Amino acid sequence: MAAVAAGTDMFDEIVMAEERFHSEGYQEGYAEGSHAGVVEGRRYGSLHGAKIGSEVGYYLGFALTWQCLLQKCTDEKNSKKMRALDSLVGMIQKFPYEDPTYDKLQEDLEKIRGKFKQVDTKLVAARVLKQLQSRRLLTFLSMACDVLKSRF
Repeated sequence: MAAVAAGTDMFDEIVMAEERFHSEGYQEGYAEGSHAGVVEGRRYGSLHGAKIGSEVGYYLGFALTWQCLLQKCTDEKNSKKMRALDSLVGMIQKFPYEDPTYDKLQEDLEKIRGKFKQVDTKLVAARVLKQLQSRRLLTFLSMACDVLKSRF
């Protein structure tokens, strides 16, 4: 009976060895996969965070530059533009840079993008209007010169 018990134990060890190796392999693979996932996640997060930071930084630079340019103009049109720029700067300053777990990060970023588009549209419309006015003035001056040349 002792020989049968010894044979059974040896058989159990062989069966259990396969299960043990499977379990150890699973644990090693899980640990290695977890580490690789953390590394990949960190790399993705850094890249994505840098893109968002660059975008928001661009918006802030744009707004601050235009605030400086419009500071000297005090008419009603420019005061509306200044209020829109102040609103954009305020939204950017409230943006949670250091909290990647912030629930409404994407929502706030979309609001900033929308406000930027609104401000940019107002400023572009003003620039286009000024360019058209200066072209009309140049066209008028050119026609006036042509008339004067033809008379003299």
